[in-house]
Amino acid sequence: MIRIGKLELENNIVLAPMAGVTDLPFRLLCKRQGAAFAYTEMISAKGVHYRSRNSFELAETIAEEQPVGVQLFGSEPEIMAEAAKIFADRGAPLIDINMGCPMRKVTGNGEGSALMRDPELIEKIVEAIVKAVDVPVTVKLRRGFDDGIETAPECAIAAERGGAAAVAVHGRFRGEYYTGHSDWSAVGRVKKAVSIPVILSGDVCSASDAKEALAVSGADAVMVGRAAMGNPWIFREISGLGGAPDNAERFSVIKEHLSLLREFKGEQTASSEFRKHAIWYLKGLRGSAAVRAQICRTEDADKVAEIIDAYFEELERN
Repeated sequence: MIRIGKLELENNIVLAPMAGVTDLPFRLLCKRQGAAFAYTEMISAKGVHYRSRNSFELAETIAEEQPVGVQLFGSEPEIMAEAAKIFADRGAPLIDINMGCPMRKVTGNGEGSALMRDPELIEKIVEAIVKAVDVPVTVKLRRGFDDGIETAPECAIAAERGGAAAVAVHGRFRGEYYTGHSDWSAVGRVKKAVSIPVILSGDVCSASDAKEALAVSGADAVMVGRAAMGNPWIFREISGLGGAPDNAERFSVIKEHLSLLREFKGEQTASSEFRKHAIWYLKGLRGSAAVRAQICRTEDADKVAEIIDAYFEELERN
């Protein structure tokens, strides 16, 4: 169990925010498998300011998946605070600030991990949002922006001064993107620098990883990202509530995922997005390489489902 401000979570395993991945259907499946908390995909504060339809769609949630934090990105304190208040007033139980995204289209505007070059601005942004909302405000950081220059402790301290209720830290520098291995000891140095809860992010791919990461860092919780793609069962494995799925359960969840995509995002979007999830679900399974290649060439969700049906039928026969 972990407490972030006034928000109490059932366990200390959370789903990381991932652009193009952590939409409502995916979050819901992870919640059902034991994730205590999830975040929306990152949402542009400027998009909210200008009333972009997509920005609001990204924040749509349902009761079953709660609690879900809304993650915002931007660099202007006033606009960030405005967007945060809009979502808090709509019922968001937590606002998270993205200060870790390494992508150039984000950092080039001085947003995401680029904010780690300016701890003073970090404090101002957090403070503005904290004053605007009555829910916990958290920050997601990286080890540092410039390679070899670890500023996460300094930035976490700035976030805490601004009123942040917790920080999440990914143990890579911005330039590393997702190569190499996340440095869990760097998260430990953040833990020693602040008094608020610290969530470890990066390379938590199994129950043993989670145990080691917490031991090395002293962090209060772990955040699972890419390892959950095609594997929502990782949350129950880490929590000790269950193991890897058999073929029947995997097949059932794949079909459920398609159904949820259709329900919440419509047929057209379901067809375009289901393929990537199907490929992730099948990765590593016996004889799936050819099937995944076939899925890549198929645009219709029903045809993808037919391919998957045939594949699992073949698995059962053999």
